[in-house]
Amino acid sequence: MADKNRSQWDLGRFIETLTYFEVIPFLNWVQQLIQGRPKDEKYQPNGGRTVGAILVAGATGGLGKRVVRRLLERGYQVRSLVRDIDKARSILGNDVDLVVADITQPETLTSVVMANIQAVICCTAVRVQPVEGDTEDRAKYYQGIKFYQPEIVGDTPENVEYLGVKNLVEAAKKYLNKSHEKLIYDFTNPSDELRNIWGALDDVVMGGVSASNMQFVENTALFAGNVSTANSGGFASVRTKNFDPAFNLAGYDGVELRVRGDGKRYKLFLRTDTKWDGLGYSYSFDTVANTWIDVRIPFAELIPVFRAKIVNDAPAIDSSRVCSLQLMLSKFEYDGALNPHFAPGGFSLQVESIKAYGRANLPKFVLVSSAGVTRPGRPGINLDEEPPAVKLNDQLGGILTWKLKGEDSLRESGIPYTIIRPCALTEEAGGKELIFEQGDNIRGKISREDVAEICLEALLQPKACNLTFEVKEGENSNNSIDWQRLFSNLEHDK
Repeated sequence: MADKNRSQWDLGRFIETLTYFEVIPFLNWVQQLIQGRPKDEKYQPNGGRTVGAILVAGATGGLGKRVVRRLLERGYQVRSLVRDIDKARSILGNDVDLVVADITQPETLTSVVMANIQAVICCTAVRVQPVEGDTEDRAKYYQGIKFYQPEIVGDTPENVEYLGVKNLVEAAKKYLNKSHEKLIYDFTNPSDELRNIWGALDDVVMGGVSASNMQFVENTALFAGNVSTANSGGFASVRTKNFDPAFNLAGYDGVELRVRGDGKRYKLFLRTDTKWDGLGYSYSFDTVANTWIDVRIPFAELIPVFRAKIVNDAPAIDSSRVCSLQLMLSKFEYDGALNPHFAPGGFSLQVESIKAYGRANLPKFVLVSSAGVTRPGRPGINLDEEPPAVKLNDQLGGILTWKLKGEDSLRESGIPYTIIRPCALTEEAGGKELIFEQGDNIRGKISREDVAEICLEALLQPKACNLTFEVKEGENSNNSIDWQRLFSNLEHDK
């Protein structure tokens, strides 16, 4: 006999849920075929944009253009500082935010260039062009490449490597955001991407009849609907599609929600993998009816949960890779305990913003310098064993000496920084193991691709803050680098 207390289950909504969250490949393929949605569509908080731009100086150079490309691929808002906009368009394309300025002319570093930046990556460098010398002993072989006497092309090392860097540092100090918060979602002005990333995930997936959605009204996101305990159900939720790439909140203490609820108890879930039915990290919070409150959720207090059961042997959340967010109203707490503020029926939770708080000291200015900057004039240096830049420092206008002074201007600024001193830069593909050292004795080479990756990773690692280090590539390939370990092995500048 049929259970008279059961309600009719909505198969169509069940299939719609699985399709929206791309659970069944065949259904996803049909959706793409009908709707024409690109298969490689990616989802990011704030529609793929971070709060504040990353300013890249030297954006059209061999290293700078790689930094710009990688930042854009990862969903950052990028502002490229260039001197020649036509040249920049030919190198970077038409979809890149360009600002025209010259770091050697501080009056050009205006608010148009500097406003609303969250970090700076400086890849500027004077142009060094090799020219053939008139004697055989001036032609040297360096790492398999024939090297002739070089000359500076364009501006002087003093103007670019020192005064220019100093100008950029001084300008950045006035504009870099000093807040210990990072906005994840701002619902006061939602973009189309933000509207399309949240979908309903209700108990219809287990036979229930609860129904909810996320609407964008009155400059807020409204999580609302009707929750029912029929058919052994009892939860309604909205969840984001998986972020691609995962969102990095390393260096923060937790997340904060600005909400206005109805007096009920809700949950926030963070997930660190892309599984449809995997482990989630949960936190329950109470609301005050018709009152705006700020809810702080420390990462340390998130509970690892699988289907409302606590997973005691699960690791603490890896805040460096948040793959999705979820808001839920459920009749259950954890391990069968009931939600003390649950009642079936209508509900509503308005959300104004979601942000990370309690930011640890993270680098805000990454300067690409050069290995060898302290060696010219250092007692005991054997110039025959040094790379050309060290040997020919004087002939090159003191290029390394001025680079060192540029480094010092950043160290003295008070801006949290990372100074990267790569060995000889190459056009090779990269992907080799990386060797970090300190003391400025390292010799070798490294791909510009790998240096660009180090620039990005430095911005995400608290351990990279206020560090100066040299880097070269090793002999072996390594496509899975433990960045935290690499930076942890270094000593911070005094």
